[in-house]
Amino acid sequence: MTAAQAPRARNSPAAPSPSPPVRALTDELGRKLDAPAEIRRIVSLAPNLTETVFALGAGDRLVGDTDYCDYPPDANEKPRVGGPVNPSLEEIVSLTPDLVLATKAINRRETVEALARLGLPVYVTDPTSVDGMIASTERLGDVLHAEKTAAPLIASLRARLAELDRRLADAQPRRVLFVVWTEPLISVGRNTFIADALRRAGARSVVETSEDWPHVSLEEIVHVQPEFLIFADAHPDQMRQEIAKLREQPGWRDLDALRQDKIVIVSDAINRPAPRMLDAIEQMARALHPGAFPASGGASAAARSAEEACVCAR
Repeated sequence: MTAAQAPRARNSPAAPSPSPPVRALTDELGRKLDAPAEIRRIVSLAPNLTETVFALGAGDRLVGDTDYCDYPPDANEKPRVGGPVNPSLEEIVSLTPDLVLATKAINRRETVEALARLGLPVYVTDPTSVDGMIASTERLGDVLHAEKTAAPLIASLRARLAELDRRLADAQPRRVLFVVWTEPLISVGRNTFIADALRRAGARSVVETSEDWPHVSLEEIVHVQPEFLIFADAHPDQMRQEIAKLREQPGWRDLDALRQDKIVIVSDAINRPAPRMLDAIEQMARALHPGAFPASGGASAAARSAEEACVCAR
């Protein structure tokens, strides 16, 4: 190199740094997004998504979740971004996620669009059935490059559902009321993932409406007289106390199921379309159709544990 050439070499612009690899994704709403090929930092905007991330073995990559993300216990240790409906965009941005996970059921489209405008890739899920939850979990395994963990998890969930189908093949579906809220009385519509979970557990809701979370007339429920009342709660003892109060209330005391103690309390996992939902479905099936599950059957530890929390007097 000559002396005349040296200054030009020193002043030459530096070669640009290569951009990190990007992966094109399509979420469950059909939205197109670009995300880093390697996703190291995840923010979850829904409890079921947080559960799923942990179930896929990617909990160490979760850098933020919502105030309602309480399972598994490690989810409580993550930085909070607020509630699912109105999370703090500033908090989410400050966590510099490679990917934000949202779900159509509880996250607002405005939140998704606002985050996208801020340059954050948002992957939205939309499971509306038990099979849909499993398929969604499998897709997230692919998105997060957690296929090795996802494969045995998906296989186990499908095998458990197949076993339920086998055991309940000849069972007459129980007519049930699934109680989301008592005052006002709220149940579930026929197109919700909970209604599908009831069907997979050998039950049929007496509420037949296309509205997802319908307000129900107690007088009408008394008229149709469900065989069982189903409640979901993480604290069965507290729920028993609430049910005891219902026995003295007008309308409720006219329900044969309440008078005959045909009550089932299941894990609140039934409310979240995540892999743990299968535990609650198995629990319901055992409570509603005990004859299909002889004591010597090879129930999973999770199912036996869930069964112990169930109240079902026949």
